[in-house]
Order: sequence, then C-alpha cells, then structure tokens
Amino acid sequence: MELSLEEKFNLEVDQVAVQTALNKIKDIAKARLGEVETLKKCFSSIDLTTLNTTDGYERGKLFADKVSKFQTDFPGMPNVAAICVYPSIVPAVKENLTVENVKIASVSAGFPSSQTYIDIKLSECEMTIEQGADELDVVMSVGSFLEGDYFTVYSELQQIKEVADEAKVKVILETGALPSFEDIKLASFLAMEAGADFIKTSTGKLEPAATPESVYVMCTAIKEYFDKTGRKVGMKPAGGVSNSYDALVFYTIVEQVLGQEWLYPGLFRLGTSKLADILLSDILGKEVKYFSQTSGAKY
Repeated sequence: MELSLEEKFNLEVDQVAVQTALNKIKDIAKARLGEVETLKKCFSSIDLTTLNTTDGYERGKLFADKVSKFQTDFPGMPNVAAICVYPSIVPAVKENLTVENVKIASVSAGFPSSQTYIDIKLSECEMTIEQGADELDVVMSVGSFLEGDYFTVYSELQQIKEVADEAKVKVILETGALPSFEDIKLASFLAMEAGADFIKTSTGKLEPAATPESVYVMCTAIKEYFDKTGRKVGMKPAGGVSNSYDALVFYTIVEQVLGQEWLYPGLFRLGTSKLADILLSDILGKEVKYFSQTSGAKY
C-alpha cells in the first residue's frame, strides 16, 4: 500500500463548520431526551463493558447471566449489542451467555497502550478468538502514529485483521492523544485502509475520551471512505459516555453525517460501563440498577 493518504482523501477539517454542525446536532439531541424509541436504539447499540483490574471469572459470568435473562426481566426492551471484557474473561462470558444475538467482544493486542511486540499482539488476538470472542477492540500504535511512522500503524492493523479473519476488528484511535482534528481524520483513514470494521474513539483510560468533535470528524472520514470505496465502516464512541444526552448526541451525529442506515448495531456501537442502567431508567421513567449490581466491583 502506498501511504499517500493525502492524495486519496481530504485530510482538511473546517473547525468552524464542525462547531456549527454540532450546535444544531446538540439541539436535536436535547429535543430527543423524551423519545423512548430513540433511547431504545441507543441501548441496543451498547457494548456493555467491564475492564477492571479486579475482574475475574465471576464478574464475566454475572455479566453474561444478566444479559442472558435481560429480556425476560424487561419485556419489550432490546438487548445490548455485546459484552466487552479482557481476554482472560472471555471464557466466562462464552460459557454463560445463552442469547445468540449478543456478541462477545474483547480488548486485545496489548490494550490499552498497544506498547508490545507485534508477534504478541497477533498471538493475543488469535488466542482471544479461539476462546470465543466475536469482536476485537484494539488500539493503534499511537506512539508510531505521532512519530509519523504510518506504515507501522497500517502494517500492524492489517496483520491483526488478517488474524481476526471473520471476527470484527474495532480500531481505537485514542483521539484524546491526537493533537488535531486533521490527525484524527488521518488516523481514521489509516485504520480503515488497513481493514478496520469499526473505528473507535478511545480506551476510556485517557482524557479526553469520546467528544462530539472527535466523533463528528471520524464520521466525516467514514462517509468519504464509503463514497470512494463502497465499504461501510462502523462508528464506536467510547469513554465517558455516561448519560442519555451524550448517547443521543453521538447517535444524532451518526444520523446526520452517515444516515439512518448506520444506526444499527452492525455499524453503530456505544462503548460504556455505566450507560445501560441510566438509559434503562430514562426509558422506564424510574431508577433502575440492574447491571450495576452484578458485583461489588466498581464500573
């Protein structure tokens, strides 16, 4: 691959245009706070996430058990899109998840820093899939990107996608570590060219995490990529998505930039540990603590 992305794609970002568009989008999102069906769509796009140092088999089992009986406990509600855990917890989820429409996602390839050898990254991805993961959330080599070594970033992601094969690969750009909107756009194109099935904002381990600005820029890159290649790539805001308004802002960005056809779990996810109960409470009109009671460990 020739890494002349500036010749193939538009890497410029009009910051004034971004803010103007986001002002309108935020007004739309605010007006949607009472739209139960839209809140349900956001709920159905959640990657229910637990990434604690304290996580063990029981944490994974309890998450799987809760998700498995969720629609029995809450008739008329859609289920979450996936459960996202560390690789060592994947077997616990696989052994106890009894619903077929919920995916098993796992962070991998040296998450959250991506600071290890490519052979280890590939081995971890392969082992994670063998244990039952349907999807891999991996971090691009941010250090290499910031040094201008785009070939290393591309090559590693391409190899990870080859190992993943049929498993979906969500590439985390860690947008909070990228200096400019133009860098976010470049990283988006780089990940998509390498085969990413989704591009994702953040690990949730650095600040700022998902912001409306970063998500908007990433969506414009996805749109241009689709227009030029015909391949649809998904969008996953993650990190700090902790209330219904934030979820609706990201939902509306995807709707306004990419269209309704992107607004289903195959192309839109929300990575979060806290949002599920908050959305559920707003949908039902009463406080619900369902997923937050899976164990004593903090989210």
